[in-house]
Order: sequence, then structure tokens, then C-alpha cells
Amino acid sequence: MSDALLHTMRDPINLAIPFFVLTIVIELTALHVLVDEPSDRFTVRDSVTSMFMGVGALSLGIVFRAVSFLFYVFLYVHVAPWHLPADHWATWVAVFIAVDLLWYTYHRCSHRIRLIWAAHQAHHNSNYFNTSTATRQKWNQWFESLIWIPLPLLGVPPWMVLAFFSFNLIYQFFTHTETIGKLPRAVEFVFNTPSHHRVHHGSDKVYLDRNYGGVLIIWDRLFGTFQPELHRPTYGLTTPIHSNNLLELQFHEYAAIVRDVRGSRSWRSRLGYVFGPPGWVAADRLPDPLDHEPVGADV
Repeated sequence: MSDALLHTMRDPINLAIPFFVLTIVIELTALHVLVDEPSDRFTVRDSVTSMFMGVGALSLGIVFRAVSFLFYVFLYVHVAPWHLPADHWATWVAVFIAVDLLWYTYHRCSHRIRLIWAAHQAHHNSNYFNTSTATRQKWNQWFESLIWIPLPLLGVPPWMVLAFFSFNLIYQFFTHTETIGKLPRAVEFVFNTPSHHRVHHGSDKVYLDRNYGGVLIIWDRLFGTFQPELHRPTYGLTTPIHSNNLLELQFHEYAAIVRDVRGSRSWRSRLGYVFGPPGWVAADRLPDPLDHEPVGADV
């Protein structure tokens, strides 16, 4: 276990933290100086909240990734029918593509299955969109860990699984900005860009359930979830959370699921509230004095 923890501590994301912080400081300073209404682009309190959520995610991520790494090693050593050569260029290309496709799959599921959305919504409950928003990460990371199981089963070395996932997330950090407009058409066609990711964080009806890609946007084009940026999005959840309480931001949707399940009269409805899409409402729901509009913007 100690070796797994040491391996996790050397995660590329941890090495990139100084660059993340520097980028955030530069962007927020530029917005404060150059934008006529900087409060429309960020607030210090919101950005600080996002970064504290990021610190919590990184701290808990050490444990999640260490446990996941050990499990991947077990699958790779004892279950995988073959081992792919880590020193061959074809393996690197294949793992890059596989990681990005699995990320798209997980990301889409996290917006369409409420139990997974309950964790993922933490990344989307800011009403602003800047590089500090990229650090607003979930603390519950089990579902994210499970999505990579096919790779060690197919003989991908576990260190490559986590390394390529980390580089994928590092790339995505730089898509969280309004300071970059649309890039050249060829780049916009193949890669996830700030323009595409702004759409993903929008709560406008035209933008919901769109642009799940990590590095590549071609998966969205192939599977019918692509939406170009038409106008500046309205950021945040369809039902905003007006709070900077870290626990509420992380876990409010779990509490909402419990309330909805308790107010249901059938097992079908209970299962629907857990595994159905965010915003799903059962016809037989009992009245609840704490009843609320379900939080479920795919943003």
C-alpha cells in the first residue's frame, strides 16, 4: 500500500499544481484589470471555494488512486490474458485513444445517472467559468475509478492508465476559460476547446447534455452529443445553489436523493430516483414539505 501511495504522490497532476495556481492568478488578475464588469466573470469567494474543493479532491484522490492502482495491478498481473508493451509507440497511441473514449463514456454517464451525477455536480455548481472553476472537483471518486477497469484487463500497465488519465485532466484544465475565443476550424473540429467546454458548462436548454469530450471532441460528433457555441452560456445548475459551504456543495444532491427515495411509494420510483437521469420525477411521489425542484443540469 505504501508503494501505491508513493506512486500516487508522483501523479502528474500534483506536479502541475504550481502551473495551475499561476494560471489562475494571471487570469483573475487580467479579468479584474481589463474587464469592465469583472464580477460577471468571477468573484474571489467563488474562486477560493473552488480551490478549497480542489484541495479536498486532491487529498482524497491520493487514497482513491492508491486503492485503484492496487486493484489495477491485481487485474493486470493475475487476470489480463496478455501485457501490452509500455515501450511501443502503438501502445501509447492506443492507450491515449482508449482513455479519452472511456472518459467520454464516464462523463456522459455522470450526467445521465443521478447517483453518479450527485458526485459530479460538484464540478458544475459554480455560476462562473474560469480556470479556478477547473479546480472545483468532486470528493467522491469511486465511479471515476471504476471506469478504467477495462484497461488493465486488456493488458495496459496500471501506471499508464493513471498517467494518461492525469494528462487528460491537465489538458482539460486549460479549457475552463472565457479569455480564449474560438480556435482555428481544424482544431475546433478535432479537439475539445474552451468554446466547446463553455457549452458543456451552460445551463441553457440548447446546451444541456452536450460536449462530454476530454481531449478529443470527435466522440461527441460521432455519438450525437456535439453542440457548437451559439452565445455566451448561463453557467451553473438549472437550479442554482447559493452557498459556499463545501459540504453542501459536495453532498446536497445525495441528500436530495434520500428525500426523493423516502417520498416514493414503489421500488420502481425509488430506483428511478437513484439511477434515472437528474430531474426525473415519479408520478407517485408523496408530498414533502422539503420538496424541491430536482437539481440536474448537465452543465
